Amino acid sequence: MSDARFRSEQAGSFGLAAETYDRGRPGYPEEAVAWLIPAGARRVLDLGAGTGQLTRQLAAWGLEVVAVEPSDGMREQLARSLPSVPVLGGSAEDIPLDDGAVDAVLVAQAWHWVDVERAVPEVARVLAPGGRLGLVWNIRDERVGWVAELGRIMHRGTEQDMGSTNPRVGAPFGPIERHDVEWINPVTLDTLLELVRSRSYIITLPAGERASVLTEVRELVARRPELAGRPTIDLPYVTHCSRATRWPASVS
Repeated sequence: MSDARFRSEQAGSFGLAAETYDRGRPGYPEEAVAWLIPAGARRVLDLGAGTGQLTRQLAAWGLEVVAVEPSDGMREQLARSLPSVPVLGGSAEDIPLDDGAVDAVLVAQAWHWVDVERAVPEVARVLAPGGRLGLVWNIRDERVGWVAELGRIMHRGTEQDMGSTNPRVGAPFGPIERHDVEWINPVTLDTLLELVRSRSYIITLPAGERASVLTEVRELVARRPELAGRPTIDLPYVTHCSRATRWPASVS
């Protein structure tokens, strides 16, 4: 299988596990969301919205939010949980909004899947002049020993490099600013297993290999003294945030 086809298969896998994704994936720390949203923004696009982890937070801030998501399964899950938010089919390369429709475009856990050459001018098109593109990823903090071991169990050499520390954007956006937020997400064992199941490189494994991964995760939790027998597990993250402002000049 070619790299492009394999990548496409992984990118398209999430709809098969939309409910699992919704249960297992965390939201984003409020500090990160506040840093990404420009002052005075009213209309915000959650692009590649998935099942709405970030969408919920934006709506709770009182913003006028529209969600765009390419996966049918993910959109259906999002629409069920947030019926008041418009949920549209589309992608970063083909956004179903008018020119200058929003003050900010936020992309959570998804910019690494897009064709940057096509996505950047399309994002710029739907942004008002001076609008902002915000990119955010929750990254498990593998400086912590058991989290590093979890990563070794999960990874099978098929995971997509998210490039979250140095995302590509470019003109017509100005320089990228970066900000990291360290935080703890308390999870149960069931939620941790759902998180593992929600990764594209786990979803696309053969059933037997996927079951083996989950067994290894259970064994990890059972044998680590800081995890065993606890009702909740403190899962540390570093949230990588990047933002860039659209130059006021029109996009050619």
